[in-house]
Amino acid sequence: MAAPVTHFEVNARDGKRAQEFYSNLFGWTINVVEGGYGLVDTGVKMGINGGVGQTMEGGQPNVTFYIQVEDPQAYLDKAVGLGGRVVTPVTEIPNMVTFAQFADPEGNVIGIIKGSQSPPKEVRPRKKPAPRKKKVQKRKGGRKRK
Repeated sequence: MAAPVTHFEVNARDGKRAQEFYSNLFGWTINVVEGGYGLVDTGVKMGINGGVGQTMEGGQPNVTFYIQVEDPQAYLDKAVGLGGRVVTPVTEIPNMVTFAQFADPEGNVIGIIKGSQSPPKEVRPRKKPAPRKKKVQKRKGGRKRK
């Protein structure tokens, strides 16, 4: 089964300034949580939400997208087998997320998030039956009867 992109992340040297910039630019609501990381709510149903935060001390600004997979360690192993390298091992932030990061053979950092790869069951509204058409019967003498 294919794995969906479910989250993006923008990390800057000044996380607070970046949060204000993106919030003002795109009209996003950014809720700052522990560690100053800002969770982005775009306020629309299409697209994905993400986060804006600060780089680790001495780190370079970066943008990362995250792909949801059921077994992050298996995907890290597969990435390494294909020529990538582990950047962040599988890490759990309790009650929030389990994630990891790898670099592809060119050095691009990609994130993976633990989650189901099965799409949620679609709840389809029940179709209303089409209205019944009344049969028109002709009466003797040419008049119609309903």
